[in-house]
Order: sequence, then C-alpha cells, then structure tokens
Amino acid sequence: MLAATACGSDGGDEDSATAATTEAPAETTAETEAPAETEAPATTAAPTTTTTVPVDETNLQELLLDAQPGDVIDIPAGTFSFEQGLSLTVDGVTIRGAGMDETILSFADQVAGAEGLLVSASDFTIEDLAIEDSIGDALKINEGENIVIRRVRTEWTGGYSTDNGAYGIYPVQATNVLVEESVAIGASDAGIYVGQSNEIVVRNNRAEFNVAGIEIENSFNADVYGNVATDNTGGILIFNLPGLTQQGEGTRVYDNDVFANNTENFGHEGTSVAETPAGSGILVLSNDKVEIFENRISDNRSANVIVASAIVVGLDGGGADPAFDAYPEGVYIHDNEYAGGGDDPDSILRVIKSLFFPDDPLPDIVWDGLVDGDKLVDGEIAPENRICVQEADAEVLNADGSNDFAAAGIDTAAHDCTLESLEPVVLPVL
Repeated sequence: MLAATACGSDGGDEDSATAATTEAPAETTAETEAPAETEAPATTAAPTTTTTVPVDETNLQELLLDAQPGDVIDIPAGTFSFEQGLSLTVDGVTIRGAGMDETILSFADQVAGAEGLLVSASDFTIEDLAIEDSIGDALKINEGENIVIRRVRTEWTGGYSTDNGAYGIYPVQATNVLVEESVAIGASDAGIYVGQSNEIVVRNNRAEFNVAGIEIENSFNADVYGNVATDNTGGILIFNLPGLTQQGEGTRVYDNDVFANNTENFGHEGTSVAETPAGSGILVLSNDKVEIFENRISDNRSANVIVASAIVVGLDGGGADPAFDAYPEGVYIHDNEYAGGGDDPDSILRVIKSLFFPDDPLPDIVWDGLVDGDKLVDGEIAPENRICVQEADAEVLNADGSNDFAAAGIDTAAHDCTLESLEPVVLPVL
C-alpha cells in the first residue's frame, strides 16, 4: 500500500503519532525569475507533529475531510485512481505530491462528481502532482483567497477532444492567485483559466492542445509572463464577458512565447471560446487597460495579435447586461517580436484575407475596428481609450467591423500612440 504523510496536530491516533520537528518547505525558484516587485505567496508552514498514515484511493478523501488548518497532506509517487471527485473545504491546507510526473491522481474511471478536485477554501497550496482525465474540470478552486498552484499538471491523456473536461487549472472568484511552473494539456475550454478574480500572477507555465491555452476573464490586475502557449486554438486570451459577477481590467502580458496555436477549435458549441478563431496568438476581447509587450509571437495562422469586441462574435449578450462595456479600450501593444502567422486565417478573417490580402498574410496585429460612438470626443477616440501600437516592423489591420468589414485595410499610422504602462501585480506574503 502506498504511504502518504498527513501533517497535523490532531491527525491520526495519538498513540501512533511520531513527533518530529518539520520545517516549512523551502520556496522554489522558478526557471524564469519573476521581477523583483512581484512577490509569490509563501507556502504555509507545516506544524511540528507528524502522523504517518497509509493512503489509498478511499482514504485520501477522508484525509481531505478531516484536515485542519495548517495541515500538509503529502502524497507519494504513484498513480491513484478515483471513481468520484475529491473535495476540500478547510482553509490553510497544503496538498503536496512527489512531482507532476510522479504523483498522479487519475480520474479515468470517474463516474461521480463534476471535478477532479474541487477546493472551496482560502490559504490553499497545491504542488507537485498531476490530475488526469477528469469528467469535468480537473482542478477548480472556488471563492478562495491566497491561492498557490505550483508545478501541477492537468491533462486529458487521450488527446484533445470536445469530450474532455472544460478547464484544467481553474481558480474562479478568488483573490491573490499564483499559478506557476504548471502544465495544462487538452482542456476543451481553457488549460489555465483565472476568472472573476483579483490580483493574479500566472507565470512560467506551459499550455498546449487546449482551446484557450491561458485565459484571464473578467478579472482585475493580472500579470501573465514567462509562459509557453503552443498548439492551442488560441494562445493567451484576455476576455470580458457579460452576465458575470464583475467586469475586469488591468492585465499585463509579457515575456511569453506564443507560437503555432493552430489547433482546430474543439470547444463546446455555445461557449465563449468556441468563437475563438483557430490560429489566434494573443486575443483581447472587450477588455480594457491591457499591456502586451516583450513577447515572442509567431506562426499563429489567423493572426499573432487580435483585439476585438464581443459584438463582432455575438458574445455581447444583446445589451442584457447594462454594466457590460463591449469595446476594448486602452490597449497598449509594444516591443514584441513577430514571425510568420496570418497565412491561413479562420472565421471572418479568412474572408477578409481572400478579399483584401489574397496574396499576402494578414498583418501581425488585427483590430476589428468597432468603436463606442458614445465615448467619442469631437468625433475622435479619447487618448486613454485608443489601441496604441509601438512596434518596429508590425503592421495593424483595421478590419472595418463598423461597416460590416467592407473596407478592411492596413492602418498602422492611426495607432501610433503610447499609453502609460501598467503597474506590476504584487501579491502579499501569506
């Protein structure tokens, strides 16, 4: 029987407890160092009483149910198979494996539960394990504060498919979120998704063969950097959508490698990501105050960067949400490196290419051309609401969406402006 360690002052039989002084795990340095101003949440220190218990597929859930604040549940190397989803509702717990390729929680035989692991708690850390083949979302963390997800792999091992679960790593309605050094493969919605949340760092991860590799949705203040997004339908998505608990703004996307995101869209019909054109590198949809800089973006067959309104893809809700602003504003794109892309676009971009660029790829940056007429100042876009581009070689396509794409064309000069850079996200030390 595999052995696991559940650390806690009241865990297990007192007679069988082995007292030991346990130091808190040392912080792990990411392969790409974070800027000095961005602080990662510290791992919760383990208590001084350690109880060793056997673990199998039945009692891991019992350990989660019986956990107390401050407990560390160590799961050793091995594959654990589950027929039901796991859940945790206790604050201040750490779940730790022996490595994302060593400790595997398999849900290939799952028959009950909507997630692999559902966490409804704060001050939570999960690290060094994999969650595979869940019916629904692999790892969902709902309404927590101070969340650390480190070196976690979520994967559907049969390859990408509409039958796969929607989300890999999925914190939602959370505050102070760190996702780092993790891997997400095969999600039918988003591999790494942070939604309706505040104060977020997503760094040094890899996302591949998802519909959306990394998605920040309806969230305030996010830094997305040091990631690799490839072989997704869309690499990195920054969305605002109507009908949710909050809107969002203030996302920095920088120092990422976003290349060859050309996988067919296998999202469920009716979901927002099902409208993502295959071959989208970085896609900003109806989000404001977004800064995209110092990324390496290449070979995304629709376009390397797309800035669009939810109106153009029918995701604006028809005005049912009066708080929803469908127009992306205050987007600053600068100092990125581009190569290839735009040669085989999807969706309406395919039509635009055939009509206006039959012999050439689409420009690196595509803007749908929709403007909020109610915000114009003397017939012009207010300076703070402009889409500003400062790139050495990249051109900008105005798709002329305001006129049903009738006169799409290159209009780089109209975006020759700058915006104030956004402030870094600083996560508190827990």
